[in-house]
Amino acid sequence: MKWTDINDIAIELVDAHPDVDPLQVNFVDLRNWVIELPGFDDEPDRCGEKILEAIQAAWIEEAD
Repeated sequence: MKWTDINDIAIELVDAHPDVDPLQVNFVDLRNWVIELPGFDDEPDRCGEKILEAIQAAWIEEAD
């Protein structure tokens, strides 16, 4: 997965952190959790706030 695989990342985050409210996650933790996902293979520094916002929004949607 790459940073641009927003929906795939959101699905993986739901599975990896089922008891976490995505609205309560700060971007530092979110970034670290994405980097730690199995199958994630992208440069950690290629991520910006807009990507993290999109991942968080997709995670919220997926969790509902």
